[in-house]
Amino acid sequence: MAATDQQAYVDHPLLRPSVIERRLYQIELAGDAQSDHTLVCLPTGLGKTTVSLLVTAQRLHQHGGKSVLLAPTKPLVQQHAEFYRMALDIPDEEIVVFTGEVRPDDRVSLWQDATIIIATPQVIENDLVGSRISLADVTHLTFDECHRATGDYAYCYIAERYHADAEEPLVTGMSASPGGDAEEILTVCQNLGLSNVAVKGEGDSDVDEYTHDTEVEWKNVQVPKEILEIRDGMNEIVKDRLEKLKQLGVLKSARVDISRKELFAAQRELQKLIRNDQSEGYKGMSVHAEVMKLKHAVEVVESQGVESLIAYFERLRNEARSSGASKASQRLVSEPKIREAMRKAREYDGLHPKLSQTRMLIAETLGIKDGERVIVFTEYRDTAETLVEFLSAHFSVRKFVGQGDREGSDGMTQKEQQETLDAFRSGEFEVLVSTSVAEEGLDVPEVDLVLFYEPVPKGIRSIQRKGRTGRQAEGRVVVLIAKNTRDEAFFWKSRQEESKMQDELQKLKRIVADLETELGQHALSEFASAETGTESAAVKAETNGGSEAKKNVQPALTDFAEAKKEKGESEYDDPEKDVPRAGGVKDENSIEIVADQRELDSTIARDLSKRDGVKIRLETLEVGDYVLSDRVVVERKSVSDFLDTLTGGDRSMFEQVGDAARYYGRPVVIIEGENLYGERNVHPNAIRGALASLAIDFGASVLRTEDQKDTADLLQVIASREQKTDQREVSVHGKKTKKTLTEQQEYVVASIADIGPVTARALLSAFGTVEAVMEATEEELMEVKGVGKVTAERIREVVGSDYSKKN
Repeated sequence: MAATDQQAYVDHPLLRPSVIERRLYQIELAGDAQSDHTLVCLPTGLGKTTVSLLVTAQRLHQHGGKSVLLAPTKPLVQQHAEFYRMALDIPDEEIVVFTGEVRPDDRVSLWQDATIIIATPQVIENDLVGSRISLADVTHLTFDECHRATGDYAYCYIAERYHADAEEPLVTGMSASPGGDAEEILTVCQNLGLSNVAVKGEGDSDVDEYTHDTEVEWKNVQVPKEILEIRDGMNEIVKDRLEKLKQLGVLKSARVDISRKELFAAQRELQKLIRNDQSEGYKGMSVHAEVMKLKHAVEVVESQGVESLIAYFERLRNEARSSGASKASQRLVSEPKIREAMRKAREYDGLHPKLSQTRMLIAETLGIKDGERVIVFTEYRDTAETLVEFLSAHFSVRKFVGQGDREGSDGMTQKEQQETLDAFRSGEFEVLVSTSVAEEGLDVPEVDLVLFYEPVPKGIRSIQRKGRTGRQAEGRVVVLIAKNTRDEAFFWKSRQEESKMQDELQKLKRIVADLETELGQHALSEFASAETGTESAAVKAETNGGSEAKKNVQPALTDFAEAKKEKGESEYDDPEKDVPRAGGVKDENSIEIVADQRELDSTIARDLSKRDGVKIRLETLEVGDYVLSDRVVVERKSVSDFLDTLTGGDRSMFEQVGDAARYYGRPVVIIEGENLYGERNVHPNAIRGALASLAIDFGASVLRTEDQKDTADLLQVIASREQKTDQREVSVHGKKTKKTLTEQQEYVVASIADIGPVTARALLSAFGTVEAVMEATEEELMEVKGVGKVTAERIREVVGSDYSKKN
């Protein structure tokens, strides 16, 4: 290869020649990320994914194993997969995509044969919880858009499992906007177990040559008086409802510009009233729901226009007509002032000024300035539909929205999303109208104008959107603001957060050493103390001699231009390398709990899956939420769910417990949460009657737990008692699927006197047929291993006694 070519492109055994442009800032960031668990901060459009790919290539070259890249959306996953297949000299079939569209059984086999897995985090989380996969031999794990790693988001669970399970872990977190302040950034790092921060900004000399100025303009538009009259009419209802909340003592003021923070505080006060069994709390919560719906309607009409308002209230009207509709929705659609506002909205035949301003800006960009592409971002799908319809008369336009269908608007499938982006890249149309789904990380082609139809209140989202322009050429960003509306508040909030975030990133560059010290003390120590006792590589390094030892744990990224080209020297091709540890293997000392897939909405299965000696298996159960043995099935209800069955006329809980009782000998109902007798305005005797019915009519044991952790503890104790103490197996015979002949024979014999599957198999092995077991004498039965005199007598009693309805 010529010297000029070597300088222009990165050279490495696992990279295809002349694909990855050689950029010094990417090489430097990859070197930092190769040496430790690292947060990589780089502005949108400057190649964060390339940094991760370079680290992946080096890790596979040096350590073998697998690499996993997680991204929050399906389109982003597909985009990364295309890039990796193009850039890496690895067979395409070894770079696999995991999304919810790939069947769980298929994912198990694909995982075993894959070298690189690119996936949405929820799928990996589910497979880890269900013991389908193991992270033991994953040598590099990347979290794209890692600022999402807060709360219960799947990134947090996966990171904890990875640091505990992986033999040679290395984590890379990537984001253009990791947090609004140092505390948020520190939280993300702690949740992912990151101990190093690598930051590059547009002001850095090695980055500056790859960026261009992005002009940001804020355009005020005057809202027509007709729309303001509609808004003011709805605000009169808002004020009336706020006065009611003020009278309850949960609000200090009834002004219509009340903040969301104040409304959430009022909601907490109402919940206190409910816990104290005060009926005013229930009435107040319903009024509070009206206020929230009305505030949204006000925001919609003043910032979006009458078309979006009409669509919103049409959905409310249909909701009010449905069974189980909230009283708040029913009151609103029948409110005379709302009907008057809707009459005015339908009669108004003018345009919201944002529509005409949008058309003018696009015409200027595509016509006068000879631009090629424009993206219009909007918060609301209704507005996206309106914009596409309006702009299509003048330009070639398509929408880009999420996958969920909604009344009046179909979502886009993953294939449709990909086809739309491909068509936009190839110039088949000029204007893409998108909701938030295109904000994060998608390789949307370079555009000449990014138009915010309304300001977004979060600085992170603003940065993500603006990153769609100004990469290869000068770009323009315009934000439309409806004067004297909520738009202005969002605008200032977003600017403040964005400015603060940029300041924090600059501060990060100055105080990286101090931050890393704090991360080393807190983030990794949490993972090092996990129940498995596994230490992270960085912690081990510190134990073995400080920073120098730490550097020696994982070699820094070598100069790719000098890397060895012979792939035969790479562990990637070594047929003698260790076979990955299989997930989902239950050893003799562990217990197994079968959880229904739908229970993944709670933290219980995730909690249990992290515990030593517990294996979780995920199934789509038709009976129960958890199966703990061949005779114990658990139906879990929160206090709210349980009370809903008493107040809403829904008898499904009793049907579910009835099914459980038919298939399992020991059905259990767990009622989770506090204040069973005080959360709702339900007479205590009605609650006691339901509990009595569950116990007496259905033969279910009713147990109480405080919260999800308490439930997880109880499930583990029951499963351990059943499987370890009583030697019972787990059997999902409650699932109404066709059984093999052998399974049916075992089930029939196991049900005799509740002897269980182990004894059933022993009896069938001894006697050969179900009929022979039924005809055997006590003496013959007692000759079978595991069958004593008491068991033999019970079998003969069940088989040989006369049937009587009275027994």
